[in-house]
Amino acid sequence: MSLDSRFRGNDEDLLSPLSFRHQLTKTLMHFSKLKNPGNDVFFDASNHTAPMLPQAPQPLPRNFYERPTRTVARELLGCRLVRQLNGVQLSGVIVEAEAYIGESDLACHAKAGKTQRTAVMYGHAGFAYVYFTYGMHWMLNVVTEEKDFPAAVLLRAIEPLEGIEEMRRLRGGKDLRLLGKGPACLTQALGIARAENGLDLCAYDSGLWIEPGEAIPKRNVAVSPRIGLGKTPEPWLSKPWRYSVAGSPFVSR
Repeated sequence: MSLDSRFRGNDEDLLSPLSFRHQLTKTLMHFSKLKNPGNDVFFDASNHTAPMLPQAPQPLPRNFYERPTRTVARELLGCRLVRQLNGVQLSGVIVEAEAYIGESDLACHAKAGKTQRTAVMYGHAGFAYVYFTYGMHWMLNVVTEEKDFPAAVLLRAIEPLEGIEEMRRLRGGKDLRLLGKGPACLTQALGIARAENGLDLCAYDSGLWIEPGEAIPKRNVAVSPRIGLGKTPEPWLSKPWRYSVAGSPFVSR
């Protein structure tokens, strides 16, 4: 059950949807045994069913990520990145992402082949590839395409939704627009580091996943070259493989 931290009590007091439904059914059965003064049945549970509860959003399935990387990067815009951290749910809408595709892409880490660092990229789609850069920042990527083909989408920015006060704490009190503005800010705001490398983003129990969100119309998607590639040669330096929500104040630049 997704609850904003502003409304969260003690975690042990919360019931999962299945536990809540079970408790509700027991309560209805109890009332079915009660009678009013005229000995009429007060409530007949045999003729009623527990009300349908809204289904919690499910993580995106693995086959979403098994498609071409640029398609995945484009369609991740508008989806919700969710993080469970110390009993608090943090989340934000993805507003910027970049595609990195194979060993031939000289801006991609896989250009050097399979190494201890890049091994996750050669695995199954839908897993987190988290790496350390510039001696100070962590970057979150999600692996794409088929196994043994190294490709991933770098998540560059989010618009914060849940757990904003906790994000502010993790980001040293930054303004809302700056909390997840840029890939290093994003990981800091969500408490993502080395331990999250290799997590399955298709599973709730990983504590980190991506849910479907509101689709972004093609006319509202800005396409441009990737950022921060240094001395990467052409044509890779200018490949238009960066996707962002046009006009969003949460995009990195």
